[in-house]
Amino acid sequence: MFSITVRDHMMVAHSFRGEVFGPAQRLHGATFVVDAAFRRPDLDADGIVVDIGLAGTELKAVLADLTYRNLDDDPAFAGVNTSTEFLARVVADRLADRVHAGALGEGARGLAGVTVTLHESHVAWASYERAL
Repeated sequence: MFSITVRDHMMVAHSFRGEVFGPAQRLHGATFVVDAAFRRPDLDADGIVVDIGLAGTELKAVLADLTYRNLDDDPAFAGVNTSTEFLARVVADRLADRVHAGALGEGARGLAGVTVTLHESHVAWASYERAL
């Protein structure tokens, strides 16, 4: 399986419900380094997985809808703990929507999957992997 990975970041504010979250139940900020890895079993006719420039542009666009926002105020996340794991899935699903809409070019239709990893710090991260 071949893959390429692009990286960006996002900064959000949010809070959690549940004793398991301790002090993170209060409103706090989080800065995530975000990796999106696109994979396919064979290279396309141009010898690439996907246009790496378009992949970076689309990741930036997905993150722009989330960054510098208090996720607690977003109706799409009402009643949901926007954990690192949950947000990895949100980003992966939104990238998948862009792949299916053709935003990463026709060659991207041959992609097999995408994995999104949100790094909370240099020692902790979470990923979500999905098929395309």
